[in-house]
Amino acid sequence: MGGNSTEKMSLKLKVWRQKNNKDKGAMVDYTVDNISPDMSFLEMMDTLNSKLVKEKGDSIAFDHDCREGICGMCSMMINGQAHGPEAETTTCQLHMRKFKDGDTIVVEPWRAKAFPVLKDLMVDRGAFDQIMAAGGFVNINTGNPQDANAILIGQENAELAMDAAACIGCGACVASCKNASAMLFVSAKISQLALLPQGAIESEARTQAMVEKMDELGFGNCTNEAECEAQCPKGIKIENIARMNREWFKGAIGSRK
Repeated sequence: MGGNSTEKMSLKLKVWRQKNNKDKGAMVDYTVDNISPDMSFLEMMDTLNSKLVKEKGDSIAFDHDCREGICGMCSMMINGQAHGPEAETTTCQLHMRKFKDGDTIVVEPWRAKAFPVLKDLMVDRGAFDQIMAAGGFVNINTGNPQDANAILIGQENAELAMDAAACIGCGACVASCKNASAMLFVSAKISQLALLPQGAIESEARTQAMVEKMDELGFGNCTNEAECEAQCPKGIKIENIARMNREWFKGAIGSRK
C-alpha cells in the first residue's frame, strides 16, 4: 500500500505504444513525478500525457468516458491484471494509493484476437456489439406497460437478473482469460433476460444465436478457471455460464426434434 495522502510519488511506467492496428507496437519507458496517492489511475495517465505534450511528444491514447465506474471504457491491463490490483474496481476508480513510491507499473491494452488494438491502449470492442445484435434483446410483443407489481417475479430470480444486468461489457473477462473467452459477458446478457418472464420465452433461441456469433468472432471457450470472475469489476458470477450452457443444450436438443 502507498504512504499517507500528503506524500507524492515518483513512478516508472512501461506503457504499450502502437500507432495503429498494423503497427507491431512496443513497450516504452516513462517516468512520472509528483503523483498524489489520492489520484485515480486515469488522472495519473493524464499527468503523464500533459508531460508528453509539453515535451512535444505523442500523448498516450486510452479509452475513458464517465470516470465513475459505470461505462467500462477505461480498459487497461495493469501489471498483468485487468483494471489493476483492486477487486471489483474499474481503472478509473483505481487510486494510486494501491502503489508505492518508486514502483514500476506495466500498462497494456486488452489482448484478444477479437479485440484488435486501434492505438496504444485503445482496442476495438465492437465484437461485443455484434454479439448483442445477434440476440441480446426481447423480440416479441410483451404487451402494454404494466404496473411494477403486476408481473410476479420471485425474489431470487429478480436479484439474479439484476446481478447479471450489472455487467458493463468492459471486456475484462476476455482479457483475463487464457482462451480469450467471452462466456462471462455473453452469459450475463443471456441471464438477465432468461430469468425474467419477458425474456424467458426466447431464451433458447437467443442463446443459440449469441453463442454462435461469439464463436464466429473468434472468442475462445471456457475452461472453468474463473479468472473472468476474479477480475470482473462488477463481480459477475460464473454461475451465469452454467445457466447459459443449460439454455444452449435445451435449444440444441429442441432443434433436433
